[in-house]
Amino acid sequence: MKESKYLITAIIGGLSIILAAYFLGNSIKNKNKTTSISVTGSGTKDFVSDLIVWNGGFSKKNMDLKEAYVGLEQDRQKIKEYLMSKGFAEADIVFSAVDIDKEYDYKGYDVGSQRIFTGYKLQQTVSIESKDVQKVENLSRQITELINNGVELYSRAPSYYYTKLADLKIQMIADATKDARKRAEEIAVNAGGKLGNLKKANLGVFQITAQNSSDEDYSWGGTFNTSSKNKTASITIRLDYEVK
Repeated sequence: MKESKYLITAIIGGLSIILAAYFLGNSIKNKNKTTSISVTGSGTKDFVSDLIVWNGGFSKKNMDLKEAYVGLEQDRQKIKEYLMSKGFAEADIVFSAVDIDKEYDYKGYDVGSQRIFTGYKLQQTVSIESKDVQKVENLSRQITELINNGVELYSRAPSYYYTKLADLKIQMIADATKDARKRAEEIAVNAGGKLGNLKKANLGVFQITAQNSSDEDYSWGGTFNTSSKNKTASITIRLDYEVK
């Protein structure tokens, strides 16, 4: 009985080895027929921004809220007249809603501290969006002239954008795809094979940085530079091909 049991076990074991060898050999055979490679292609493009946005801020403070409004309105009028004198249409000039804050000073500490009302501070911003990039750049440099008219306006650095970004991205994806396929073909030929069907494609992150920037970091979520007029856009694509 024991001998029969051992015999059956040996037969099963032998069959297992034979089957394993068959499937392994078949797998190697198929693997030799078709394998795959992964390549990464890239596309880059330098371009110049065609849209600019400038922002400035101004404020007035007064113990009386009505007087603060009057002062802010006077500054707003001076700013509008100045901008229109520089060739901007009234429709191009956008003022934000007025932001009102109550400001306090504090005297003493802990239990004996006192909160003393120092007045109402009203703040407002003004902005211009234009495709005349040079004109707005000149304005951002000259805006301090308003100080001579008694207006304390704080000018911010302009932000630069590109209105044809969607078309640019499509072209760059095409360029990156061509680059990746060329790399794949070279690898396949040098390895003595032939490029087969595309199995998978993964698009990388779209990045926009300043031209010739050496200290601007890429990010996984995508970098979108708005501080430079001259920019460089880049994108990568990863392709998986069969190789015969």
